[in-house]
Amino acid sequence: MEEGKKIKHTTGTRNKLAGLVLVIAILVGFPPLLSSYWVGLLTEMLIFATLAMSLDILVGYTGMPSLSHAGFFGVAAYTVAILSTRHQAGFWLCLLGGIAMGVFAGAVLGLFVSHVKSVYFLMITLALGMVLWGLSYRWIPMTGGDNGISGIPSLEAHTGLPLAGPLPFYYVTLFVFALCGSLMALFVSSPFGHTLKGIRESESRMSSLGVNTWLHRYLCYIVAGAFASVAGILWAYYNGFVSPSYLDLTASVELFFMVTLGGAGTLVGPALGAGIIVFLKNFISAYTDRWLLILGTVYILAIFFAPRGLWNRFLRKARNRERITSRP
Repeated sequence: MEEGKKIKHTTGTRNKLAGLVLVIAILVGFPPLLSSYWVGLLTEMLIFATLAMSLDILVGYTGMPSLSHAGFFGVAAYTVAILSTRHQAGFWLCLLGGIAMGVFAGAVLGLFVSHVKSVYFLMITLALGMVLWGLSYRWIPMTGGDNGISGIPSLEAHTGLPLAGPLPFYYVTLFVFALCGSLMALFVSSPFGHTLKGIRESESRMSSLGVNTWLHRYLCYIVAGAFASVAGILWAYYNGFVSPSYLDLTASVELFFMVTLGGAGTLVGPALGAGIIVFLKNFISAYTDRWLLILGTVYILAIFFAPRGLWNRFLRKARNRERITSRP
């Protein structure tokens, strides 16, 4: 019996490693064969995958369904835009400034939301997200209002990289995505991350064990904001333009869809959901103005057939196949 379990565990590990190697090979080796349009689309997918994974730390691992998470994304992007265009700041100052502002926003907003949960958490994060959007829309001397801020230098020009074009930027984004994904995986699998899962399942029980649940939720909110700010920095350099639309409710709801469509609590699922939604937005909108209707239909069908997300459904089917094949 024990030997059978070991063989089953070894086979599962090998399959996961083989899948990981295949994905890495595709992401690294396939883009040079694609046109600049598809390379840019893959870059956008990776940026929003990083952002969706950062939200999953709150939604899937801590049970904090935030509707203002796009605010950290927008704050970091605006920081890069302001520093690079108006103050001619260097790349490293923009990078550190964007992350610092994302962490600062998380630290401030976390004071308002970390002590509440369920529907009250949703309501407060919704209100705070609208506050950030209102600041970006009305603080015209700083943010440019509805016109936004344009003229953000390209990444290669700002960093002095010898290579230019969509492909080098894609590989930079891929590296940042892999780095952030690895750090988030370490975070959620650490003792701190396991404590967050315990808070998600039963906060009262964790409190009775002596865990400071408020502090854990607060720190988690800050960490998620830091990773979201990294995605915002990448987006500012990729798009070259920042506007209030990156902080509005629609952006946060779309981000929430990415997490739930792919599968909360997995990190891989939100990355998959982000890729699907970004692809559908860009591909379908090129053929019809009713792409929102199609996107909504896809999401409704996914909820019916995979209520816990596409990746969780795939994992459940894989486990069922393993149980069937392991039976004597």
